[in-house]
Amino acid sequence: MQPVFRMQDVARTYRVGDVEVRALDGVDLALWPGEFVVLLGPSGSGKSTLLNLLGGLDTPTRGSVWYEDHDLATGDDASLTRYRREHVGFVFQFFNLLPSLTAEENVALVTEIAASPMPPREALALVGMAGRATHFPAQLSGGEQQRVAIARAIAKRPDVLLCDEPTGSLDAATGRLVLAALARANRELGTITAVITHNAAIAAMGDRVLRMSSGRVVEERRNAVRASADELAW
Repeated sequence: MQPVFRMQDVARTYRVGDVEVRALDGVDLALWPGEFVVLLGPSGSGKSTLLNLLGGLDTPTRGSVWYEDHDLATGDDASLTRYRREHVGFVFQFFNLLPSLTAEENVALVTEIAASPMPPREALALVGMAGRATHFPAQLSGGEQQRVAIARAIAKRPDVLLCDEPTGSLDAATGRLVLAALARANRELGTITAVITHNAAIAAMGDRVLRMSSGRVVEERRNAVRASADELAW
């Protein structure tokens, strides 16, 4: 089996005024078909920068980033936009739903530009939100809005789902529902799922756990058995 993603000696440096900030510093990484990866580390450790490179939202200062035969390190704006549209689903800490559209209509926005999408209500059902399809965001709780955001991300059947602190603004009980939705999407769709978090308890859900510090992967471990969201000790 071949890795879907390959990163080799990846660095990403930003300049803020006269100060050079190294967000990533020599990262080597492979992501494999269908796996659920948890990225742990404090703020400023490079987790979000790594996710942005995998998602084609940024390019490295040094090193190579490949998704199958797509060279993400040298892609132009058009090719990276096409890559994101065809292959990547994003879930962020803040839900970014359009307030004037229902849950179903928010999901439908993505399906209109996808090559082979699932029906919006099918995507909502996958995250336990079929019964709230006609509700507007203001009529939904934070956890329900996040599950709609996940439905929107998975509705285009992405090859990879990238999640940046998806439970960061939620309480523990609501966070478990959101994580259960991500785990189900990973299991039933076979989508590679990478979740950024500062909550070490979530690590038990992953096939693999990567701990980051100062722009490097400083620890990697595999879980023999993945925990369910309900088994997490928050």
